[in-house]
Amino acid sequence: MDHDHPHHRPGARHVRPLAITFGLVLVFLVVEVIAGIATNSLALLADAGHMLTDAVGLGMALAAITAASRARPVRLHTFGLYRLEIVAAFVNAMLLVGVAVWVLIEAVQRLREPAAILGAPVLLVALGGLLVNLIGLWLLRQGAHESLNMEAAFTEVLADGMGSVAVVAAALITMTTGWPYADPLFGAGLGLFILPRAIRLGRQALHVLVQAAPSRLDLEAIRADLTAIDGVVDVHDLHVWTLTSEMEVASLHLMTDEQADPHDVLDRAEVLLRERYQLSHATLQVEPASHSTCLKTAW
Repeated sequence: MDHDHPHHRPGARHVRPLAITFGLVLVFLVVEVIAGIATNSLALLADAGHMLTDAVGLGMALAAITAASRARPVRLHTFGLYRLEIVAAFVNAMLLVGVAVWVLIEAVQRLREPAAILGAPVLLVALGGLLVNLIGLWLLRQGAHESLNMEAAFTEVLADGMGSVAVVAAALITMTTGWPYADPLFGAGLGLFILPRAIRLGRQALHVLVQAAPSRLDLEAIRADLTAIDGVVDVHDLHVWTLTSEMEVASLHLMTDEQADPHDVLDRAEVLLRERYQLSHATLQVEPASHSTCLKTAW
């Protein structure tokens, strides 16, 4: 028995805060580029490069969530386009890894040849960037707990916020002490902050893309509980995977003895999966033990 997809569209409620954040980041990206060129500040231009990555990542996340929230199953996409959210999260994670590596390389170069920073204008623009990041974090805070894609967007804005803090700190130190190594040192710290979080996010997205079973579930426990249902003699072809954030899917075969009522077995199995394991979307095939044409898959 197969059920229709849940009526809610995962991620639909995240579109507006993500769109607002994307717009703010895009506008301030232009401000940082103009200010960086006008002040000849490598720090601001580097932060603008980081913000450009944010804008690209946020734009991809917005496009993916919009497409997934509006898409309905069609002939070629029987699950709709929900998986686009996870693809976007994986690409975002790779972008973050690239930014972290670039920041670390740039930091090493600046330690060798420190760049001059015009403190006051750099400080003002960096404070403006920090304000934009704080607004974005506030808008995305709820969605980051519900969706890998939104977590990717939140992580990018958080990383850019740390970048703004680094530029502010570097500008202040340069203005007050004239020490030329503040900017590259803060840059290196930023790269080290981003890298492990980006790798973790990429691993989570890849886990979903390869259709691995959700880490919260014990498949052997599910198999044992289903086998314990009266009339069930075997459970095979058990598969559980994550389609997208907030949507886990299962499929399995239940073999019953000849006296078992297949309707009762089906009802009990559905309730068990839904209430004990929060698997509300499951495809179950019930078959009697004498049904010899159902062959267990070799994979």
